[in-house]
Amino acid sequence: MAPHAVFTHTEPDLLPVLDELRRLEPIFHTTEFGTMPADLQRRMSPGYWEVGASGRRYSREFILHNFEQTPPVDARAAGWQASGHALRRLGPDTYLLTYNLQQGPRLSRRATIWQHSRQDWLVVYHQGTLVSANEDDVVPPQP
Repeated sequence: MAPHAVFTHTEPDLLPVLDELRRLEPIFHTTEFGTMPADLQRRMSPGYWEVGASGRRYSREFILHNFEQTPPVDARAAGWQASGHALRRLGPDTYLLTYNLQQGPRLSRRATIWQHSRQDWLVVYHQGTLVSANEDDVVPPQP
């Protein structure tokens, strides 16, 4: 099913920001985001937390501890495919990035809140939601 424009729309003036942030996703699974514990500490805001596709909540501390025990999968090497990226401005330096992530047979919808600091991009919040049916509810256009 082709995505409805409301789910993938990005204002033209935000396209350069979208390009920057797409390279950092999926977070924790790209070399651009970082591959060392210090990279994660630098990229994650102090109050970062997430809701995984399982519905489980993860704190910044849990992720940092887990990363040291088990390095994450590299998305490119694993053949994961991201699509349908969209970006919305939430505030002066804060953005919501949404996209779909295909991991073999598993499809999830992803949402990440990013904030631009003086030095770089910080991830503030992330959520993944498993897709049980690849359908979207959109009101049909009126004739």
